[in-house]
Amino acid sequence: MTDDALPAEHRSPLATLVDEVLAGVGYEVAAATDAVDDAVPGYGGLFDPETTPDELRRALESLLESGLSRPPVPEPTSDAFVLYVDGSSRGNPGPAGAGAVIADAAGDQLARLGRPVGSRTGNNTAEYVALQLGLAELLARYEPRRVEVRIDSMTVIRDVWGGDDPTEPASRGTARPLRRHSRAFRTISTRIWPTAT
Repeated sequence: MTDDALPAEHRSPLATLVDEVLAGVGYEVAAATDAVDDAVPGYGGLFDPETTPDELRRALESLLESGLSRPPVPEPTSDAFVLYVDGSSRGNPGPAGAGAVIADAAGDQLARLGRPVGSRTGNNTAEYVALQLGLAELLARYEPRRVEVRIDSMTVIRDVWGGDDPTEPASRGTARPLRRHSRAFRTISTRIWPTAT
């Protein structure tokens, strides 16, 4: 990870614990899900509808105390990558999350990342967080020279690479680290990647 903190807005204490567990495993969704599921008591664990918030909180705290480690980093086929990013907010503003998939030039998925962003967060902020998460983890894991970012937000592309001031006040502090991350690549390109409707 980089020194730039990932933005978070209005997260519940439980979502904050989930984010800490995700950070402990490099934001790898599958590794975090498996760890939490194993730590939650009972049949079905994390996915059992009868699991209470208290059981989940205790399991998360126990995981954090036990120490977490990042999964092994798969070898890429080259120094070129494709980064798929998406953020979403239900209600805009509302509960929001961010995700990213790092793939190598051959199309092999190397990492599936995710994190909660907040309970009263705008969609653009979630998109920014997804991009920052993906770029930061790509730089932390590999020595990329080229990356194609596939994102469905023209607003983020325009705000980060078009020189405009960010459109959402909460995103203003995020554009600078994103521009700094972008300078680490010899080539960075963007492609609008439509989401399913």
